[in-house]
Amino acid sequence: MTLDDWGQLQDILRASVGKNNYTNWIGPLSFIGAKNGVASFSVPTNFLGNYVSQNFGDMIVYQAQQAGHDIQRVHFAVLKTGAIETSKQHASVAPKPDVQVSSPKPSKTPDVLAGAPLDKRFTFDTFVVGKPNELAHAAARRVAEGGPVTFNPLFLYGGVGLGKTHLMHAIAHELQSTRPDLKVLYLSAEQFMYRFVQALRERKMMDFKSLFRAVDVLMVDDVQFIGGKDSTQEEFFHTFNALVDQNKQIIISADRAPGEIKGLEDRIKSRLQCGLVVDLHPTDYELRLGILQSKVEIQKAQYPGLNIDEGIIEFLAHRISTNVRVLEGALTRLFAFASLVGREITMDLTVDCLSDVLRASERKITVEEIQRRVSEHYNIRLSELIGPKRVRNFARPRQVAMYLCKQLTSRSLPEIGRRFGGRDHTTVMHGVKRIEELKIQDGQIAEDIEMLRRALEE
Repeated sequence: MTLDDWGQLQDILRASVGKNNYTNWIGPLSFIGAKNGVASFSVPTNFLGNYVSQNFGDMIVYQAQQAGHDIQRVHFAVLKTGAIETSKQHASVAPKPDVQVSSPKPSKTPDVLAGAPLDKRFTFDTFVVGKPNELAHAAARRVAEGGPVTFNPLFLYGGVGLGKTHLMHAIAHELQSTRPDLKVLYLSAEQFMYRFVQALRERKMMDFKSLFRAVDVLMVDDVQFIGGKDSTQEEFFHTFNALVDQNKQIIISADRAPGEIKGLEDRIKSRLQCGLVVDLHPTDYELRLGILQSKVEIQKAQYPGLNIDEGIIEFLAHRISTNVRVLEGALTRLFAFASLVGREITMDLTVDCLSDVLRASERKITVEEIQRRVSEHYNIRLSELIGPKRVRNFARPRQVAMYLCKQLTSRSLPEIGRRFGGRDHTTVMHGVKRIEELKIQDGQIAEDIEMLRRALEE
């Protein structure tokens, strides 16, 4: 197998493992050569070599054989200061040889490269700030300054595609640039667990402990994945305590608040809650619009001559509310499609091109479901919620329900009014406007709405 052959094989692997897996794990491999049925690669870290061998080694061997190459195993070596340090981890489609897995001792000065790869796109410059994420952004900025530890840990949580990983990568990039003296380790909770299990298997727990206790900034993404993993939680707890005792910064992300992570020990929940816990709220219309406007410039640079009306951008920001990744993907597809078919981006083209995305993003929540949830939340009868009484105990929950109906369903104001005891659309409009004002003035109202929204969107 030659370098050109590896280039062709990379295209096949990219299609097989997906873009993200390819970028993170296959892309960093450098083909050295093939001899006696063994394909050799250089890798930036021993961890990456071991991970690829464990998870993608068999696939590389299989695809190489399918392409007609006599490859039985893959071999990885870590390139260090001109010399190659061999990683003895191999993968093979034949019965695997009885090889003792070994890894070099961790460097005394680990940096972000010792963990998961960082996405170059995820910087503070490319992060669009709005009301739903402004606190998380400000906290991340503060930590990225690398100054005295003011809150430990910084815990970021929120749903898929709201910017948690973007902020984590941005912090690491910023620290790399402004504080190269700091030892920063960024990795996912899954990778933490993999390293822990590997250290146990190889009887190298002291190396594991030394690596994680030597860092200045530890960043663990998607910590919910250690829920239910008792041994991993035990080691995570001790690592956490050791770093806090040394006044080292810890940054954690998860898809939910510490207290809501299933299978997580109470003592870890307590530790995670002792710092600053920040929620990245679901994107609102203004933030989605801002994100699209920033991404449009990138698309225009890639497809010169193509323009998109502001009305279409507003349409997409209104209709696609699932998460930022879907929103950005829709815009990328729209520009690519218009370029390929040689047409201008019109509303008709947009609807045709993104019909599946728009259909999937249609709000499925009903007015009746919202009314039921709101009445349960405020402990009032459904008949009182939609009835004629205008006392405050009923009027405020009624306005909250109207606001949620406007936000979470495609029903018009007159339709919503009819579902609330035949009220006029101007009454609904007034209720929606009043709640928008109270969300800013009254923290309890904002919290109620967020709680109800999450319950409805589950």
